[in-house]
Amino acid sequence: MSSQVSNVSPRNDVRSVSAVSIAKRVIRIEQTALSGLLSKVNARFSEACDLILKSKGRVVVTGMGKPGFIAQKISATLSSTGTPSLFLHPAEALHGDLGRVTKEDVVVAFSYSGHTEEIVKLLPIISKIGAKLISLTGDLKSPLAKASDIVLDVSVKKEACPLNLAPTASTTAMLALGDALALALLEKKGFKAEDFAFYHPGGNLGKKLLLKVSEIMRKGKDNPVVPESMKLRDVLYGITKARAGSATVVDSSGKLIGIFTDGDLRRLLKNGEKILDSKMRDVMTQHPVTVGQDERASDALEILRARRIDEVPVVDKNGRPVGLLDVQDILKAGLV
Repeated sequence: MSSQVSNVSPRNDVRSVSAVSIAKRVIRIEQTALSGLLSKVNARFSEACDLILKSKGRVVVTGMGKPGFIAQKISATLSSTGTPSLFLHPAEALHGDLGRVTKEDVVVAFSYSGHTEEIVKLLPIISKIGAKLISLTGDLKSPLAKASDIVLDVSVKKEACPLNLAPTASTTAMLALGDALALALLEKKGFKAEDFAFYHPGGNLGKKLLLKVSEIMRKGKDNPVVPESMKLRDVLYGITKARAGSATVVDSSGKLIGIFTDGDLRRLLKNGEKILDSKMRDVMTQHPVTVGQDERASDALEILRARRIDEVPVVDKNGRPVGLLDVQDILKAGLV
């Protein structure tokens, strides 16, 4: 009976430990690992960047197990920030996928022990291909480190796992140094936000930086453009037919001189039906704010917000209306 009690008691003690205290312990250990990593970033890191910058090929990233997941993430980050990259699964590489690697490529291998069987088996073949090898490892005397052109030290004092087994602090260090490598390359290449957006056309950033007013504006029959001499009743018919919220008013030369909106109509209703015979020049809003068709849609959105308006005429370089941008068009484009 007493032996049973003693066997159960430790488990109860472990279960009584606060989850919050465990989380804080894990974070502190990983924080310590990252702090220790700072002192390991040295001239070899610069050499790794230069090696990749001078390469005419791609960055082939590989890793097995948990480091393999980190490798996949770093490969994706490299690709999206201007450094062409692919992930090579080491097990699949041994069965034909090594054909993806050329002598122009730089291989970046993630293995904390540096003894991972699948990685070690790749080393002589990578050497025969002629590709350069950068390793991120915690053992600078491992087979991986010895076979590498450049070794980046990601060693940590201990894992956050209480058994010191599950890769935790070590993979955090790998992730941080991998990100540092990708972003150092980004800055060295002069990679800009517009370049980032180019590789992310489906994302919100891509839309903000790439989407032009001309791509979402209303034009043709959906953009009522009326002469300044037209009567209000006829303009209202045109607006209704186009299912628009306004009409752009032009002079005899076709240049924009005003806009008539639903808001203008509401302000005029107090004058009764006689207002319907008024000409546009007498009831329109003069000198409205406009946007160019080649401007970014995100910039046009900021204008709408700042002016607290729902639509804005789109003009060409000669001041002639070529479209109408409504806040609903921006919503449909997914900018908000």
